[in-house]
Amino acid sequence: MGKNVLLVDDSGAIRQSMRYVLENAGYTVTEASNGKEAMSVISSATNLVITDVNMPEMNGIDLVKTIRAGEAPLKTVPIIILTTESQADMKQKGKDAGATAWVVKPFPPEEIISAVKRLIG
Repeated sequence: MGKNVLLVDDSGAIRQSMRYVLENAGYTVTEASNGKEAMSVISSATNLVITDVNMPEMNGIDLVKTIRAGEAPLKTVPIIILTTESQADMKQKGKDAGATAWVVKPFPPEEIISAVKRLIG
């Protein structure tokens, strides 16, 4: 059975394309449209979180902070921020919150798969 990836983005089109890329690489994908929804579906079986920054309800930076403040093993789950934000101060906010990696959209599918493989195999 593949590793479990929680994909969090308010864009259905982004979730659909990311699901396609991840599932074709052998990963199981759970989706959420914002950080609040992500917190209701994340589980101890989640091996990796990929989240956007700009979302309603709870943004990606707050989601990272919430996960990092939680219980083990989730508080140590790798988190990739996948966003159009490329400013150094925003990347620093992500790093300070506890994000593991930062990938800027648009990106070639191989880049995200490479990052996922480095983090969870």
